[in-house]
Amino acid sequence: FSLRPKAEHTCVVCLGTACYVKGAGRVADELARAFSVKVGETTIDKKFGLQTARCLGACGLAPAVVLDNEVVARVTPEALVEKIREKLENGHVA
Repeated sequence: FSLRPKAEHTCVVCLGTACYVKGAGRVADELARAFSVKVGETTIDKKFGLQTARCLGACGLAPAVVLDNEVVARVTPEALVEKIREKLENGHVA
């Protein structure tokens, strides 16, 4: 439930213990910086929203995120930023 309009694309970064130990905090920080958005908020153009979760239940895939309802495993900040930019530009990832 949310009182704010939903973003076109949403990324949920897992901050559970396994993910956090493997760099999920850095992933969330880099996404916030790269897309000028705070955790829990949506960009001004409503194209991208950044959320966090305490655990996604995918500890063996750490660090993990859910990008537009798709689990993305063993992410690095750089690769994830590139993947999201591609989604924002093309509407999908080739």
